[in-house]
Amino acid sequence: MLLSRVAESLYWINRYLERAENISRFVEVSEAMSLDCPPGSAEPWLPLIDASSDRETFDSRFPEKKQDDVINFLIRDRINPNSIISCIQLARENARQIRDVMTSEMWEQINILYWNLQEGESIWDLPRQEQLSEIRRGCQLFYGITDATLSKDLACQFSILGRLIERADKTSRILDVKYYLLLPSLDELGGVLDELQWIALLRSAGAYQMFRKAEQNSIQPNSVARFLLLDNNFPRSVRYCLDGISNTLKMIDTSPSSDNPSKLECMRGLLKAKWSYIRIEDIINDGLHEAIDSLQIDLNKLHNLIEDKYFINKEFDQ
Repeated sequence: MLLSRVAESLYWINRYLERAENISRFVEVSEAMSLDCPPGSAEPWLPLIDASSDRETFDSRFPEKKQDDVINFLIRDRINPNSIISCIQLARENARQIRDVMTSEMWEQINILYWNLQEGESIWDLPRQEQLSEIRRGCQLFYGITDATLSKDLACQFSILGRLIERADKTSRILDVKYYLLLPSLDELGGVLDELQWIALLRSAGAYQMFRKAEQNSIQPNSVARFLLLDNNFPRSVRYCLDGISNTLKMIDTSPSSDNPSKLECMRGLLKAKWSYIRIEDIINDGLHEAIDSLQIDLNKLHNLIEDKYFINKEFDQ
């Protein structure tokens, strides 16, 4: 039997580490954009707070909204539960509670990552780009160790599930930041934009080379949006993640099929179908920001249904 607390911890370990990795990508995008802004300007940074749904907390603590305040809030602020350092701390705490289920290599890697980010450690003496790269490598190394050492049973499936839900969420958010929140008005969507910024966006999602391989033409906003949302081969695209979420939930739910599917089954199927059979032109015409908002709502509903079914005082066959 796999206890619900173990499944939930594995799910959240991967969500927190994926969140930390993606926040580092968020910061890297704004770092590139800030080169075209006045020194110290918070203009390219504040949308990241909006995208993380932390604007109210940030404004109450940092009314002057300085660039350094935003960067610290996102990376090293222990009061902010969504900062990189807080996410890694929460991931380690979940891992500590289930050390008997994880492999020793998994625990060792998450522990190393945690201790390397404590105050006074050498990572904080590095340039910010190198700090972010080190954090990403630490998270990615944990994923690789998990895939290589954890048995492919339910424990592994809940690890994958958490990672994919968080990745779909953050890929859509980082696209939203560039495509909507950083633009002065909706009238400019699809206009003449700085190609270097779009390249920075693709690099922040680890997507630049694969985008170039898939798209032979010049970089256009719609083609970038299509690749990050609807490509069925790129592992960080929303569609790829939703396909993976659907397949993983099928593997977790071993109960016989029924003519009356559960709410979780319905949500899983509807999400996959919606994002598998839609064109980027229709998304743009109806409003990309609105589509991403709808996706965020659906992912939250999906999480709540997973929590209700598997994480609240449940145990199930492994």
